[in-house]
Amino acid sequence: MRENLRLTGTHVGCDTSQCGACVVHLDGKAVKSCTTLAVMADGHEVKTIEGLAADGAPLHPMQEAFREHHGLQCGFCTPGMIMTAVDLVHRKGHELSDEVIREELEGNLCRCTGYQNIVASIAAGAKAMAKSDLA
Repeated sequence: MRENLRLTGTHVGCDTSQCGACVVHLDGKAVKSCTTLAVMADGHEVKTIEGLAADGAPLHPMQEAFREHHGLQCGFCTPGMIMTAVDLVHRKGHELSDEVIREELEGNLCRCTGYQNIVASIAAGAKAMAKSDLA
């Protein structure tokens, strides 16, 4: 995706499904792309962080929440965190406790933050998604 399609938001971190920097949506569900073979995606919809908001459109509510609530520092893990968070909202709803968010982020690592702003961003993004047509 990065080299051939120039979709550089998805990062290769650990290359072993441990860090979550590579999370994309496959048919609307979060998957770690570093261990998903291309043949497994054939005929399926793959959405990267670049596809959350259309070109020229406002940011997706979860992206905006990360910006507004300072849910990133270096930004390396951010696309994977956001893609995981959007999937989380689709699975668990718009009212998420800090405990649920932290549990669901278990497969996503951030080396810069203490996660509190990421958790706050996801909670705010979940609520904002309820108010948008991207619920």
